[in-house]
Amino acid sequence: MMCLEPSTQNTLSLRTDSEYSGCVQYHCDKNDCTLRITDLRESDSAQYKFMFITNQPGGRFTGSPGVTLTVTDLQVQVIRSTYYLHSTWAELKCHSRCHLPDRSSFIWYKNGQKIQDETPSTYNVYFYSSDSFSCAVKGFEHHPAPSVCFYAQYCNRVTYIDRSICASRGSSVDISCTYSSYESITSTFWFSHERRHQWQNSSQPEDLSEDSHSMQVGFSS
Repeated sequence: MMCLEPSTQNTLSLRTDSEYSGCVQYHCDKNDCTLRITDLRESDSAQYKFMFITNQPGGRFTGSPGVTLTVTDLQVQVIRSTYYLHSTWAELKCHSRCHLPDRSSFIWYKNGQKIQDETPSTYNVYFYSSDSFSCAVKGFEHHPAPSVCFYAQYCNRVTYIDRSICASRGSSVDISCTYSSYESITSTFWFSHERRHQWQNSSQPEDLSEDSHSMQVGFSS
């Protein structure tokens, strides 16, 4: 028997841990074994160890100290900025605490819309007080950095609590966010871009709670 475990006081096989259900795969061949965790979350940051158990009394063997995994989001950093009468110039950097592959290209977003594709990690831009910015590594556009507002009280922004969620078929899941605006908000709703083929207008997102073909959806505030 073999199991892989996060480093906790009580040994627990990831195969039987409900938090990793559907997200963990083992690839073992002879005396080589690889753990693959998909849909990584920041809560997956931990030290992981490999254990094998033999048919002898007390035959439990663990490799120590294990492998330390750090899961982190990209971050938009302001390197320097200059203020003008009606706008601001800034040099922004798409930063990660983890080492990114050499020659990585980045995508920049302004107010949720793509503005620059395949740039270096730094980007120079003029902006107004209501603008927000984000970035992503090319090829990983579904995992952009959280939006940054230079003037939070004037900015339109949505921040998702969990950026990636893994769930088992038939289970329930909570997808949450916080939001703010310098304008008066008249309505709020969730939508799924993958369901745009069901929208009356493919460019106008539709409320999931009003989608007759959608899954069961509940909202809480």
